[in-house]
Amino acid sequence: IKKKGTSLSIQFGDNEIGYSENFRFYITTKMRNPHYLPEFSTKVTLLNFMITPEGLDDQLLGIVVAKEKPQLEDERNRLVVQSAENQRKLKEIEDRILQVLSESQGNILDDENAIQVLSASKEISNKIQEKQKVAAKTEQEIEQTRDSYKPVASHASVLFFCIAGLANT
Repeated sequence: IKKKGTSLSIQFGDNEIGYSENFRFYITTKMRNPHYLPEFSTKVTLLNFMITPEGLDDQLLGIVVAKEKPQLEDERNRLVVQSAENQRKLKEIEDRILQVLSESQGNILDDENAIQVLSASKEISNKIQEKQKVAAKTEQEIEQTRDSYKPVASHASVLFFCIAGLANT
């Protein structure tokens, strides 16, 4: 989002389009349980009309925390994206190790390239594990704070289902 004078604009392909903070974009799907990448899921609000009370509680909890403590919800979303990135890196490391092992001729200990790849992979893996430990601790702290908002989300969920039930009577 770019600011030009007093107006906001957003780059959409080759065009610059005016942007309003009040703009909302709604998309529907017939998929029963759509799956989105974590990077996308943290930037949108998914609403499943076939939702259970527990699922709605969780969605509303995210909304309440985002309103009350936006930095906390931003940190949680950042951790989700970071975790997905770390998983991707670990998969790449695993693939690289398997490739080196399959291409290795004779004794693996004599292959200098294989030893370097394994050593580098171990270092990267250890760094990722340390990041994951820190992220797990931070996630636990975030969840403790989020728990204090659970009654609000639960009451809103009950209210939703009561109103939805009124349409059936």
